Amino acid sequence: MATLRTSRTTVTFVRPFLLGGSGEVFPKGEYDVETDEELVVGLSFVAYRRVATYVRLHPQPGGARTLTVDPVEFDAALARDLASGPTRQEATPEC
Repeated sequence: MATLRTSRTTVTFVRPFLLGGSGEVFPKGEYDVETDEELVVGLSFVAYRRVATYVRLHPQPGGARTLTVDPVEFDAALARDLASGPTRQEATPEC
């Protein structure tokens, strides 16, 4: 049985967001995300824990950039974005 597995997904931020302690603000948009999970050994059932999350940032002058982020911190950034509500363009028009 493999001890490491990788999953890939695309997430969408509807507002600019922060990741990491750098204070860098990333633009809204779609981001490709890769997550590595490691098999937890010694349990009576199969379980994995996240060990790394990689976010491919929007191409910038000089090429693409991939940021390694804490999985919990990344989930928190997504939750903050979701909790901020719909953008003005996404709001349902009043009748």
